[in-house]
Amino acid sequence: MTSYAGSPPAARPGESGPLRLLAYLALAVTLLVFDHRGGWLARLREQATVLVQPLRAVAGLPGRLGGSLQDGLASRASLLEENRRLRNDLLLANARLTRLRNAAVDNAQLRELLGVADRRGLDVQLVPILDIDLAPSRQRLVLRAGSRQGVQAGQAVIDAGGLLGQVVAATPTQSTVLLLTDPDHAVPVMVARNGVRLIVYGRGDRLELRDIPLNQDVQVGDQLVTSGLGGRFPPGFPVATIAALRPDDSQAFLVGELAPAAKLDRGRDVLLLRPGAAPDLPLPAAPGPVADPAAPAAPGGGTGSAPPAAGRGPAAGTSRPASRTPPPPAPGTAPAPAAASGTGGRP
Repeated sequence: MTSYAGSPPAARPGESGPLRLLAYLALAVTLLVFDHRGGWLARLREQATVLVQPLRAVAGLPGRLGGSLQDGLASRASLLEENRRLRNDLLLANARLTRLRNAAVDNAQLRELLGVADRRGLDVQLVPILDIDLAPSRQRLVLRAGSRQGVQAGQAVIDAGGLLGQVVAATPTQSTVLLLTDPDHAVPVMVARNGVRLIVYGRGDRLELRDIPLNQDVQVGDQLVTSGLGGRFPPGFPVATIAALRPDDSQAFLVGELAPAAKLDRGRDVLLLRPGAAPDLPLPAAPGPVADPAAPAAPGGGTGSAPPAAGRGPAAGTSRPASRTPPPPAPGTAPAPAAASGTGGRP
């Protein structure tokens, strides 16, 4: 290596290392002493921490976002699962509640049916309803009992309210009931208040009285019961209540709109009256003829003609009130219709 005159000698490579180390140590000792006495290095660290805090926040942002997203997804999944479980529990609870409510309704209906049978001393058979047919032109019920269970055609069918209809067909396992509202059905009835005999006809969705003479003592609110004529239906069972009366097209007769006593469109069970087992139900007695003051006294102290003796009904053997003969119609009016045979079909 060439050296020029007047220039300092070059340091050797091995001589600068220890000197530099000693210089760093001296600087470190000096800083430690000043930091111990004045604490300025701690304040410097605090300031440096404040300065690098935004950088730390920015550096940790992806991790925090990932954790928040993971927690949110886990929370949403758990909420969805809990919501699904609660929804299923609610559906099961509603199903159980509905089933209990239906069971309570069925229990109340059965109690009502059996209570009517016990109070009246009826020999009945409780039969569940299998199917219904309530078309305007066809009012039928299909029962889950047939000839194997003793069901026969012609049996009267009732519920807790009154008469429903009659059995028209029976197979070994099922039977068909013709309801009162069927257009092919008619039942002889009488007014419970005074014994006036009438006929109730089915109109598909309602019951109706037709050809009521204007001079008959029939009023809105009168209760109609079976008269027992014809022997098909036992006497004394409620059929309907007169809801309204109006003149027909000829203005010579009245037409009555009826409210059925039986619940024709509800219920799951009915009662079948066993053949020949209808009880003797008391029927309202029709008022007897008015005594004529000028008529001679009858033997035994009675005045006027004695009322006819009550005869036995054809089906249940109960007394039937004597019919009242209406006065002849006025000139120009149609005569009153004759009483029906009481077989349960159209007269």
